[in-house]
Amino acid sequence: MAINRAKLKRGAVAAVLTAAIAISVSVWTAPPSEGASVPRLETIRVALFINVPGKYSLKTSAATFTANELQIGMRTPAAIEPWFTAGSDPIRISIDDYKAKLIETTTFTTAQSIQKRLNALGGSAVITSQSKSGKTVFVVAEGSYSTAAEAKTALDKWSTDGTISSLLGKTKGIVMGPLHLESGRYASESEARKVALQFASAGLDAYPVIRSTGGKTVYSVMVGSAADAAALSAIKGQAAKVSSSIALHEADSSSPYLLIRDDHTVTGTAKSSYRSFSFPAGSAKVWLSTDGSKGISLKERSEQTYRGSFEASAYNGKLAIINELPFEQYLYSVVPSEMPASWPAEALKSQAVAARSYALYQGLGFGIAHVNDTELSQVYKGIGAEKESTTSAVKATEGQVALYNGKPIEALFSSNAGGQTADATEIWGNAVSYLKSVPSPDQSAEKNLKRWYKVAIPAGRTGYIREDLLKETGKKNPVGAVVMATNTDNVNVRLTPVVDDKLTPIAKLASGTEVVVLGKVVESNTMSWVKGPYSAEDIMKSAGLSSPVRTLEATFGPSGRVIAMEANGSPLTTKSPINYRTLMGGLPSTRFTIDETARVTVLGANGATSERPNSPSTLYIQGAAGTSQALSSTDFYIADGDGNVRAATRDPQFYFNGYGNGHGVGLSQYGALGLAQLGYDYAYILKYYYKDITIEGQ
Repeated sequence: MAINRAKLKRGAVAAVLTAAIAISVSVWTAPPSEGASVPRLETIRVALFINVPGKYSLKTSAATFTANELQIGMRTPAAIEPWFTAGSDPIRISIDDYKAKLIETTTFTTAQSIQKRLNALGGSAVITSQSKSGKTVFVVAEGSYSTAAEAKTALDKWSTDGTISSLLGKTKGIVMGPLHLESGRYASESEARKVALQFASAGLDAYPVIRSTGGKTVYSVMVGSAADAAALSAIKGQAAKVSSSIALHEADSSSPYLLIRDDHTVTGTAKSSYRSFSFPAGSAKVWLSTDGSKGISLKERSEQTYRGSFEASAYNGKLAIINELPFEQYLYSVVPSEMPASWPAEALKSQAVAARSYALYQGLGFGIAHVNDTELSQVYKGIGAEKESTTSAVKATEGQVALYNGKPIEALFSSNAGGQTADATEIWGNAVSYLKSVPSPDQSAEKNLKRWYKVAIPAGRTGYIREDLLKETGKKNPVGAVVMATNTDNVNVRLTPVVDDKLTPIAKLASGTEVVVLGKVVESNTMSWVKGPYSAEDIMKSAGLSSPVRTLEATFGPSGRVIAMEANGSPLTTKSPINYRTLMGGLPSTRFTIDETARVTVLGANGATSERPNSPSTLYIQGAAGTSQALSSTDFYIADGDGNVRAATRDPQFYFNGYGNGHGVGLSQYGALGLAQLGYDYAYILKYYYKDITIEGQ
């Protein structure tokens, strides 16, 4: 479908966004139909850590789990095999793969300093310990790598850091690998530990290992952590000198095992550790479950607690942590994570059906998982996010799915559509039959917010002051603009109409300071916002251009969203229009206009005009006495005959004046709130935002 690329002139935004939205509706009252072929999902797989190149990647070298009576086993194609119960003590899970081993030291503070520095540099380091030659040694290993070459590259990188280098001294790091020698079987872990100690006393790495044979848990010892066959052969020679009575063979990594280490990473002390279990990077899938009602906690995801069970495996060379749980219980957490639980029940129900439909549409969108737990899919925060009102909304709509032509829709939703939802073409460039642009009653986001005046201050700068910090003076300046005055001391003049402590105010004004009013807006929020000002160099860097941006223009789609941009008259190309949101570190939406403060049309002699900033000529200002002088100040103001004053700048600066938060396609959450407040039920809300759908299910 061809995109309407008609340009809207600057200042025409008022025609795009009306002050009030009238929605012509007829209440939809029929209940969802019972569909015999409505898709269902008994359990859902949510990726909390996963590596899916080109789509999503969140990595950790280890995951820490806690639960009452945590049960650990292996998942096979045939069944789940329980191996042992870890009790209530936290345990760590990782892949037995290649790692950059920085140091082995008897001094815990040295090990911890290196580990903290590695993590500060973006690494993922752990501290483990073992008894060697009669002493406790602490090992710092970084990363989780698929090959020895990758681990070696990481080792070289970390070793060149000045801080780490000084801590290492003369110590040279090595690459640890998953190649081991293995002993015979033992009946208990304590027996295996005694044997491991014999090899460790001779300076060799040695660890107890758990396997399962014929449904029975057995133990063995693995010696060495070699990265290649030559290193393993050398370990074999050393091990033979320790005990000729303990037969060792090359460990079989094709069958699952759990190699046990003592891990100090989380405890942060030398005297206490958690047990760490490493599994081979082949087809092994570690299964963690509990019979307890309090769920399983995962420290690396903000210590959130989750229903269901967990699966840990190696996927695309990295540790994948998947939470598997009943589908409807997943929604108990998604709905309150995506929409305030205090909102009306009908709005919450619309979110429940949308979230259910969206998840069904995805299939296994992340390879071994249906969804992840972030905004890329749907926000999912586990049991701690659940609320009674949202759980009731899920239960009230149990099994109900939004369908188009009998199939689940991609029920996209965003926080606030800014008064008008987006057509799919405006975001991704392709049309979707049920994702069309409609007016959206999103104004409740602005309820009870202060208004801010855009003002010119005596120093010649332009900024924003909150309305309660100004008072009327009854004055107007010579061109008819309203003059107000501050009503207290130390009034902050802000760059944008919101209190943002990360941005330094452009000025602080004493009580009684007079300012000229240039306009009035609501405090920036999810419905409307102001971002800026940005310089020509700021835009250049953000857009990845080679020269400063002097002019920046946009082309708009049906809902007023930007579908194309030009910088200095040349197209800013992008794969999809939604990517224009990435300007300046991320704009709330693509529904924005651009205020080019240096853009001025100058009337010269004989009616000739020139456009700034494209014109290289010097700009002269003519005063009341008829004299003129070159403009030297950064800011100046242009007035019309009606007393309207526009702030302008000598050099290019850019403000983005926008509406909405998110991509704007499909259901607007604030719009759902607005419709629910008007008395419409969830079925109507869904059919309003998703065109020509049916709602079917239980």
